Amino acid sequence: MKTLFQKIADREIPSKIVYEDDVCIAIEDISPQAPTHVLVIPKRVIPRLSAATESDAGTLGHLLVVAGKIAAERGLSGGFRTVINCGPDAGETVPHLHVHLLGGRKLGWPPG
Repeated sequence: MKTLFQKIADREIPSKIVYEDDVCIAIEDISPQAPTHVLVIPKRVIPRLSAATESDAGTLGHLLVVAGKIAAERGLSGGFRTVINCGPDAGETVPHLHVHLLGGRKLGWPPG
């Protein structure tokens, strides 16, 4: 069964796509927690960070590089945050690893 994010990448579910290449897709979050809240999602399913292997290193690095490019395009020169939730206690709701890119406002610490 396809994950929600696979269905979005396959255009089976509409979403506001802000970036796409052969490795990943980036979409606007439907419940934004900041003025900029973009999800950067690998097209190949990695269920969660704890399931990633050495062979996923290139994909994981690529997701972060793409997040940085989107942050620059959005003018987030004052800073931004990237978040990867891993498991239900961390807020993971879709079993398909993705990077949250948050910015456009002052973000507090600690999060959550």
